[in-house]
Amino acid sequence: MSGKTTSWQYAEQYPTEPEALRRAREAAANWGISPVSPALANQLSVLAAASAARSIAEVGTGTGVSGLALLRGAPGATLTTIESEADYWQAAKKAFRQAGHPAHQTRAILGDALDVLHRLADGAYDLAFIDADAERVAEYVAQGLRIVRPGGLILVAHALCGDTVGDPVVRTPSTLAYRELLDELRERDTVLSSVVTLADGLLTLVHP
Repeated sequence: MSGKTTSWQYAEQYPTEPEALRRAREAAANWGISPVSPALANQLSVLAAASAARSIAEVGTGTGVSGLALLRGAPGATLTTIESEADYWQAAKKAFRQAGHPAHQTRAILGDALDVLHRLADGAYDLAFIDADAERVAEYVAQGLRIVRPGGLILVAHALCGDTVGDPVVRTPSTLAYRELLDELRERDTVLSSVVTLADGLLTLVHP
């Protein structure tokens, strides 16, 4: 598209990723899934580092790309990551092991994300990252606001839904889910939020 200029391409190609992350990307390609882009993975690392995260929750493990990126920025953190697909879950566990993360640092849970989220403690996490089915994104964000401590971060991938959120003509279920979430958050004075065009859009919330 015309908005994705050479500057956008440069930003996407700018990061240098470690071998473990590259292997996790290869695994994602083998399974036919699209992990977070290199630029977004790099941003996750930066935000995890800047927030000094010690406890991270993730909805949508995939093959471990985003989890590895978060731990790259916060190497001392504990990651609780949720995946509903057993094959991806196994691939992610392998990726974490190959990256040298001990089992007690990466709590990979196989199951329905909302079922698992409801069991996580209030205010127990410094950062939550959401990259899962769009039509439940508002519910995931609500749970993220519950489990993240005051001042912590909730990050949501694909917030611009393939550049369709800003086009009122597009009314697919996924687009409407993100559009309605962004509209609702914009009206909430108690939650500081930002959406940027990085990759497919990254929504960042600061827990009040």
